[in-house]
Amino acid sequence: MKIAAVLLATFLACDAARAQIQVELKFARLQYVSYEPVLATVNITNLAGRDIELRDSDGQHWFGFEVTVGEGRLLAPEKTAESEPPLRVEAGKTVTRKVNLTPLFPVQDLGPYHVRANVFFGDLNRFFYSQTKVFQVTDARPIWQRTVGVPEGLPAAGSVRTYSLLSNRFPDHTKLYVRVEDKSTGAVYNTFPLGRVIAFDEPQAELDSGNTLHVLHCAAPRTWAYSHIGLNGQLLSRATYMETKSRPRLRRAAGGGIAIKGGMVDAPAAQAARAAGPKLSDRPPATPTDD
Repeated sequence: MKIAAVLLATFLACDAARAQIQVELKFARLQYVSYEPVLATVNITNLAGRDIELRDSDGQHWFGFEVTVGEGRLLAPEKTAESEPPLRVEAGKTVTRKVNLTPLFPVQDLGPYHVRANVFFGDLNRFFYSQTKVFQVTDARPIWQRTVGVPEGLPAAGSVRTYSLLSNRFPDHTKLYVRVEDKSTGAVYNTFPLGRVIAFDEPQAELDSGNTLHVLHCAAPRTWAYSHIGLNGQLLSRATYMETKSRPRLRRAAGGGIAIKGGMVDAPAAQAARAAGPKLSDRPPATPTDD
């Protein structure tokens, strides 16, 4: 009986230690396009019964991830992880961290990736881990592509950029993506979704005189989404247009700009995005500088 009591006490002590911190990892979806931001949401709950401070200790970062592929092969980070500032968590409270894994780990190759978040608690000198989550990296179907030069007067002038529009089918919808890369060096500047697309009309793509990209696609019945993308893959503006007597269409304007003819801008959507699509009466959009 004494041995059983000791074993029970040991088990309860270990269980209590495991319950000090709860780590939960979530991904918004299971499937991502290659080079798309993979956003991990980590919830950290303090179950210690007292306020705690999470901090680096003895050269050990208090927050991190383990990413494995294939038969459990651990991926090395692309760069040395930066220290997170100390984090104080009140008893019983939950804090949330959102981290883009794409620039941190080589998760561009197609296939499944297994991810586990970890939190190091210096007071106990031990790690606490989330359950392992899996996401799949696929590549979308290219539907349009253009290679352009970076204009004089801009950083990296004389180099090239390739814009690609990609279509990716999910179980219940299809999304349109844009990718900006320099194929001569292999650098991918950005890949991100422009939103849902329906097979009502082919997306329209036009380049202005500054070689920035304008895209207009049908996002829903009688609803069109406009996006303006810069040379380094930055989203410069976006807006929503409603079809009225005529469908919205991209048209070249005086001075080398791109305008939208037809339809009516959806004011609430434009305000939410803090940017509206160009009108025929607008001056041509200024060429953005690289960030």
